[in-house]
Amino acid sequence: MNNLKLYLVLVLIGLVVVFTLQNVVVVDIRFLFWSFSMSRALMIFFTLAVGVIIGWLLRGHLARKSERESRGTSRAGR
Repeated sequence: MNNLKLYLVLVLIGLVVVFTLQNVVVVDIRFLFWSFSMSRALMIFFTLAVGVIIGWLLRGHLARKSERESRGTSRAGR
């Protein structure tokens, strides 16, 4: 089982390296009043990270909201 995990991690690292090497082109990014240049791979990773963080925050918010609603309905039933 440990060997399988090791192989999966090595394959994932290899895919990340290939992806990064294929996307080293510098692109210009303009957003509202800002303009800057960065590598395409870095831009994709930043976009992914922002999406993951937003999803994680929304999941926590929705879980707390549903927990509050379920507590409210259990008290109303008493």
